[in-house]
Amino acid sequence: MTTDRSLNESMGSAIKHYSSLFFLPSFKKTLAALVVICVVLGLSTAVLFPSPEGTVYSLSLGASVFGLTLLSDYFTTNLVLRKDAIFVMRRTAALSLFSWILWLAFVIPGAVIAVFFGFGFWVKLSLLGFAAVMTLQAVVFFSVSATGLARAGLASLLQPFLCIIPFLVFWQFINPAILVEVSLFLVVTPFLALASANLFVSLIDRLGRKSYGIPAMSLFRAFMLNWVLGLNAPIEEYFEKMGKDEDIEVSLLKFEATKTKASILVPLVHPGPFKNIGSSLLPSLLKHDFEKEFGGDASVPLGILGHELDLASQAQNQKIINNVIASMKEATFSDKAKPFVKVTEGFVTASCQVFGDAALLSFTLAPKTTEDLPQELGQFVREEAKKLGLKHTIVVNAHNSITDVTAIGESLETLEFAASKCLKEAVSSPAKHFEIGASTVYPKDFSLEDGMGPGGITVIIVEVAEQKTAYVIIDGNNMITGLREKILSALTSIGFDESEVFTTDTHAVNAVVLGCRGYHPVGESMNHEKLIGYIKEAASTATTRLEPCKAGSLTITVPKVRVIGQARIHAMSTLVDTALQRAKQVVVPIFGLEGLLLILLLAVL
Repeated sequence: MTTDRSLNESMGSAIKHYSSLFFLPSFKKTLAALVVICVVLGLSTAVLFPSPEGTVYSLSLGASVFGLTLLSDYFTTNLVLRKDAIFVMRRTAALSLFSWILWLAFVIPGAVIAVFFGFGFWVKLSLLGFAAVMTLQAVVFFSVSATGLARAGLASLLQPFLCIIPFLVFWQFINPAILVEVSLFLVVTPFLALASANLFVSLIDRLGRKSYGIPAMSLFRAFMLNWVLGLNAPIEEYFEKMGKDEDIEVSLLKFEATKTKASILVPLVHPGPFKNIGSSLLPSLLKHDFEKEFGGDASVPLGILGHELDLASQAQNQKIINNVIASMKEATFSDKAKPFVKVTEGFVTASCQVFGDAALLSFTLAPKTTEDLPQELGQFVREEAKKLGLKHTIVVNAHNSITDVTAIGESLETLEFAASKCLKEAVSSPAKHFEIGASTVYPKDFSLEDGMGPGGITVIIVEVAEQKTAYVIIDGNNMITGLREKILSALTSIGFDESEVFTTDTHAVNAVVLGCRGYHPVGESMNHEKLIGYIKEAASTATTRLEPCKAGSLTITVPKVRVIGQARIHAMSTLVDTALQRAKQVVVPIFGLEGLLLILLLAVL
């Protein structure tokens, strides 16, 4: 019924790659590791000169390269790349650490070989390490830095050239002519290193140009800025370019007494694709802005749709929010409602309650997986409701159960049958005056990493004809199977006749943790007793706030909203894997040729 799981898996795979690129030690640990490496460098050199004077010179070499490494990192961060948000001192120093690990892989074997075959082998292998480090840094700076080729190139040269100086001074004590002998290598190496790195990056760049007309590395940097720094604007600029305009429908149900008590707002927008990008935060943003304008407790459960309607940017979020707030004066109100009705057909459960001329209808497949449902189901429900004399229909995907099995095999016909039966039963009940109470709690024990979005938990209580019903709306992306039933049982135990649990499907919790899904559904990483305790707390508070209300319903259309579809998001999420495959194809030919040319150059020295 949906490919949402495969999309989440592709985003999870992407975040693994990006996280591995920037899973770095702290600055203090980096400095400590650099000290160790420089001591190892000095000791490995001392093997060649087993005398007190040689040991002093060797340790001086290690101390010198440590100081020059820190100096180069400082200048790179604060001068050369001062406008680059990624390369703060910690990350620049970490790159230097990895560079020195690579350099030592040449220096130490060179020292060992030189013990048996002469000083020249140590010099030549150290110079090859110098070239390898320069190439590594060029690849990193060209790929990640957005400051331009010139600054990235300068940053690539700075540390290797500063750190080769102590080597040259040390070598001159042994061979005064060494500077002349290696000068050609020092001149040629920067051109080869920068050219090879630029070619490598350019070949990967073509993937994005071919697929989207956008350089892959520019897209890569935009992703990096989001995952590393939480900046959403760079990637959203590309989403806006690659998206298309759609008219977005929003269904609204607002409960008022002397003032607004509660609201249920259902935009036909998928709250994705991940973190703070696009409409991922729309449920909590719309909730908080609506509450700020009208008061009460707002909730934004998921509508009947999939990733085909992710918004492209925060500007599109605001467009939806502004239209929703501005439209509420057009709502029609009624002081009558009908009891809550629940119908089960196979493993489809449809729930419905009628308020005036509006129906609130929801679907769940719990305990089976309840993921995104097709838009045609929502259209069918609205048409059936009109046949029964209802003017507005708010259709909700409860999105409240997820297992490892996604191929549920349930037919659209079964969903439609359950909906039609539920609507008829709900409409046939007598209408009565009703009361509403609502409350929201923001669990301090649960974070985005645990699967709890910034909208918290909202409970709306409806009491009509001596029936008390609790609607629980959790700002999360789905819920582990079985938890819904625990919550319903807990609510029954404190006096509720009926209840249902919804999640908002917020993707603010996506791509913030590693794993096959890339997020934790509600309850997977939460203590269930604490979670149910928060829900009971909100329900009890809402019960104390019960008072007679009117329900206002409205359906609006927001024109020309920029969306980015599932296919685009999936392709962009998998681009990192495609780029890695291309990198594997070209890395040996490009850098192998560079290495061969450098070895031939060293051979004639």
